[in-house]
Amino acid sequence: MSSDDTARMKAPAFVLVNPQMGENIGAAMRVMANFGLDDLRLVAPRDGWPNERAEAMSAGSPLYKEAKLCADVDAAVEGCTVLYATTARPRGMVKPVMTAREAMAEARGLIAAGQKPAFLFGAEKSGLPNELVARSRAILTLPVEPGFASLNLAMAVGVLAHEWRAGDPPPEEFRPLEEAADAVQLHRMYEHFEDELERAGFFFPPEKKPLMTQNLRNMFARAGLTEQEVRTFRGAIKALTIGRGKARVVRD
Repeated sequence: MSSDDTARMKAPAFVLVNPQMGENIGAAMRVMANFGLDDLRLVAPRDGWPNERAEAMSAGSPLYKEAKLCADVDAAVEGCTVLYATTARPRGMVKPVMTAREAMAEARGLIAAGQKPAFLFGAEKSGLPNELVARSRAILTLPVEPGFASLNLAMAVGVLAHEWRAGDPPPEEFRPLEEAADAVQLHRMYEHFEDELERAGFFFPPEKKPLMTQNLRNMFARAGLTEQEVRTFRGAIKALTIGRGKARVVRD
């Protein structure tokens, strides 16, 4: 088994059965690459392959060159052990029905156990034939509006691709750059603020001070302030109470 084959065993296969529009194929390739899915199999695309419109819509996705082109479904699901049929229509079959989230959770478990799941998507106009639904372990459907249930092929692929990565942490670059303020820093900020409020006569009547103090501290505790934010806020308190030399504004 090649290194590429080994890598693809760690993710489910997405199989587009007789897709029609090159734009939809390209958009599916793009969103799969967005969410780290690298095993796409195309079954007899209507407009042939390669496809210029698919390439343009893929926006440079590596799947445009790496997708497996297959003459029939049997070739496309080779090596796959569990099939899921995506459909928006009831098929009158006694079969488990799952949401994308449920199916992807099960797929992760199957992959961990050494199996290879595949998700089947039908053509834009007709969807999957009943024969392929019957061959699948479960039906996967989305909670779309019954009166307008037809979902664009690439959008359906995007929903499943997102669910594949939905449990992952946010990217490193979106994580806070500043350390959160610790309990001691926050307590000193509370005391500083409350002392100045006391001098300004904010806590009135006096018997309400404990509740007012509690409300203020709860508000700041929920904010998750960083060390820099605590320093900035304490500087603002000081500026409001004593001014900053020439920067102080004198009001009538």
